[in-house]
Amino acid sequence: MKAPADQSAAQPPVRVIVEPPITLGQFVKLAGLAATGGDAKRLVGSGLVMLNGQVDRRRGHRLSPGDIVEVQGQTAQAVVGPRRGTGEGRC
Repeated sequence: MKAPADQSAAQPPVRVIVEPPITLGQFVKLAGLAATGGDAKRLVGSGLVMLNGQVDRRRGHRLSPGDIVEVQGQTAQAVVGPRRGTGEGRC
């Protein structure tokens, strides 16, 4: 009998376009990792949010492009979008 496929395999992070500066708490909400800002605050404060593989309780921490945030198995990556009015992105 064949063993069932491992369904817990890591999914690539969802890429979320942001306009810096954005804080960890704001990003958790924007990325849909929390339903409300209050939920985001509780998740971060409870130590349930990981930033680049490390637990981070600093809700006001400013994210950098490429940062990866994980909440209860869901991951999202901060990607810088075009600046307003220029139509150009930034790396």
